[in-house]
Amino acid sequence: MSVTWTLVCPSGELLPGEMRSVYDAVTGTPILVFNLDGELYALEDRCSHEDFELSSGTFDPATGSIECILHGARFDVRDGRPLCPPAYTPVARFPVKREDGHIWTRDDR
Repeated sequence: MSVTWTLVCPSGELLPGEMRSVYDAVTGTPILVFNLDGELYALEDRCSHEDFELSSGTFDPATGSIECILHGARFDVRDGRPLCPPAYTPVARFPVKREDGHIWTRDDR
């Protein structure tokens, strides 16, 4: 678990409908941060079906989902739950915050 927050980017660099991938500064965990209609969400950048990076897939702001490019598994970016097979296990969700004009996240497991 990391108690240190990792800088994602300045707030103005992650606009609604965009995502940004970073690595937790302490654990090295890849984290994918989403801006969904101005709300920020963070998930582990790893498909729970196959160990593959979600950041290579497609973020659909209309449905609030990310689709893994490898086998088509989709996850809700708000809570990490799988939306269709072949994934059945949620993706880890992480805290994300805005502070001092920047976006921050961390692996809190």
